[in-house]
Amino acid sequence: MCRGWNSVSLDSLGVLRARGADVVSFLQGQLSNDVALLGPGRSLLAGYHNPQGRVIALLHLVQASADEVLAILPRELTAAVASRLAKFILRAKVRLADESPLWRLTGLVAPGSPADPAPAFAGALPGALNDSARLGEAIAVRIGARPARWLVLSSAGAASASAPLAFAGCPPMAFERWRALAVAAGEPQICAATSEQFVAQMLNLDVLGAIAFDKGCYTGQEVIARAHYRGRVKRRLQRFVTHSPLRLEPGDAGELSDGRAFKVVNAVALADGRCEFLAVAPLAGTDSAAGRPQPGAERATVISAQQLALPYPLPP
Repeated sequence: MCRGWNSVSLDSLGVLRARGADVVSFLQGQLSNDVALLGPGRSLLAGYHNPQGRVIALLHLVQASADEVLAILPRELTAAVASRLAKFILRAKVRLADESPLWRLTGLVAPGSPADPAPAFAGALPGALNDSARLGEAIAVRIGARPARWLVLSSAGAASASAPLAFAGCPPMAFERWRALAVAAGEPQICAATSEQFVAQMLNLDVLGAIAFDKGCYTGQEVIARAHYRGRVKRRLQRFVTHSPLRLEPGDAGELSDGRAFKVVNAVALADGRCEFLAVAPLAGTDSAAGRPQPGAERATVISAQQLALPYPLPP
């Protein structure tokens, strides 16, 4: 019985598989989080950055075995990220492959009310954020708090089809509803339109535990560490909703009615035509030259929007 529970097919996500004796040490030198902390019951959110500290892609890392790591990221970026990472393998005993066609990604959402009875499979799901657990041949990762949400990674092969997952009977949820939950949770995502546009802290990766400041060097580390130790980051991911019907997409840029320039990271259309979106913009009250149009630049589109609270605090 799945009353109140929903599932959604996440065909837009792909899987990059890294395996070999040196997989942890190799990824440690490439990604922003401490890959040594990855384990059978713990997943990690990590950024892959260029030398200027700008985010190429965000990856949910899952340990499939001692020498095998699966990275979940948008399918449109998987092949490019695999190719880019492969240039740095050198003598490391690591193999990388875009295995997106071999895997099926499903989102699972629990009901907001504890009054709804929990189905039999609920007890096997990981309880804390970023924890992971095996569900038979599948792997579930807890990515959301309220409501509880999980990413479930399973084989797309015939064996999986003949042995459906326990939650296969949960009513389907529209992908736009899943996206709306991610926007409301302040979860950043990088796609082709926004790759290499933002320094890590602009996406709140420091707040979300996706950066380890006490680990060794990795690509982009110098820029990210300088932004951390020199003081307040003036442009960050924030949440807004438009006052009137409007369509926004990742990568769109404009100007808020208070003069702050913004660039959209994720957006979802509401039932009444308005748009709720996550965008990188100067913090309210910050006099940041980076957040104002440059002299002589083409005038940005001005939109009227209300700022909404994030479910996590930003650094002062």
